[in-house]
Amino acid sequence: MMEVTKSRKKDGSDPEKPEWESYTEIETLNSMEPIWQRARQNVTDAEYAKFYEDKFRDFDAPQRIIHVSAEGAVQYKALMFIPSKAPFDYYTRNYERGLQLYSGGVLIMDKCADLLPEFFQFVRGVVDSPDLSLNISRELLQHDRQLKLIEKNLEKKIKADLIKLLKDDREGYEKFWKNFGRQIKYGCAEGYGVNRELLSDLVMFYSSTRKKPVTLEEYVAGMKEDQKYIYYAVCESPEKADRLPQTETLRESGTEVLYFTEEVDEFVAQILGRFKDKEFRSVLDGEVSEEAEKKASEASDAHKAVFDFVKNVLGDKVREVRASARLKSHPVCLAAGEGLSFEMEKYFKAVQPDAGIKAERILELNCDHPVFAALEKAVSGDEERAKKYAKLLYCQALLIADMPLEDPSEYTDLVCELMV
Repeated sequence: MMEVTKSRKKDGSDPEKPEWESYTEIETLNSMEPIWQRARQNVTDAEYAKFYEDKFRDFDAPQRIIHVSAEGAVQYKALMFIPSKAPFDYYTRNYERGLQLYSGGVLIMDKCADLLPEFFQFVRGVVDSPDLSLNISRELLQHDRQLKLIEKNLEKKIKADLIKLLKDDREGYEKFWKNFGRQIKYGCAEGYGVNRELLSDLVMFYSSTRKKPVTLEEYVAGMKEDQKYIYYAVCESPEKADRLPQTETLRESGTEVLYFTEEVDEFVAQILGRFKDKEFRSVLDGEVSEEAEKKASEASDAHKAVFDFVKNVLGDKVREVRASARLKSHPVCLAAGEGLSFEMEKYFKAVQPDAGIKAERILELNCDHPVFAALEKAVSGDEERAKKYAKLLYCQALLIADMPLEDPSEYTDLVCELMV
């Protein structure tokens, strides 16, 4: 309702030359009750879908509807939607996050970003609180205590709804994760893990044994009794990860490995550190068990002369050359030293190409492979040939790790020389 100024003929004025006067009256501009003010049971799904389509110009029905009516320290009503697919501009700088903010049915702000944390920015909807001032400025909103309370409450409501979706509709949650999972991962990694406790229950990674995404809770529940670590492998795709030499032994033993296929995944593992007291461990950067480490150490001591020779040939290209107990049918692989992994090196090279940030390279050789036997024989009988073997194995290790060859021409020349 609004006070409206209108015009009318003055009483007793000449009909031929009427005189007009202005007056005001209260007029009902809209008699409809906003959909978010109505009780949940009084609104049909069709009405929600129609409102969502009209309000947000999305012709696909929302995947989830979250209707909130809260009273207490702050009073508000909220109607939020999780889209059934990501907007076309979602992962661009042009995407504007935020909920529409009302006070007593009057729009205050069309996109209030302070109502949602960034990791839930895919949520659309409206919030209406009579406790907010109509003439509050954007600057004051950022420091408003009531707005902060609403934001925290909405965060909990969205998290609870996603957990419910995960439990009640696994296929639906996997669809949601495909659309917006990356955003949840970024939320885990941002701010040095300030949100990790909130979001770790929602995170999913691709499983080597189940061939689909699994939660960390599901992974830990399926671990073997004597398994100490949450194993993961960083690779471009699950298909490539299945062919990695470092995962072969674990896969054949039936041990589940999480495949990290997005650049943010390893940062998430670093930030989380552990889940349910189980530490994350990369299968690409070291032996996967104490028994394997002991076996590899014994093999390194037994063939010390070979490893010293290869290290001298490669020089500062590698920090160390050692035996590997995790390789089975492959002769060689490359491991990263402590700190920076190869995937992190690739990331930093993409964003800071001139920084020169590199992971330490450790060359691992399979002492049970026929290639190692040929190398050992050459070391004792034909040093020039052994040098070519050492360089060739290093190049092969780089290729397996999806790292660029330092000199592709040298590699092709080595292959040709050893073929004749």
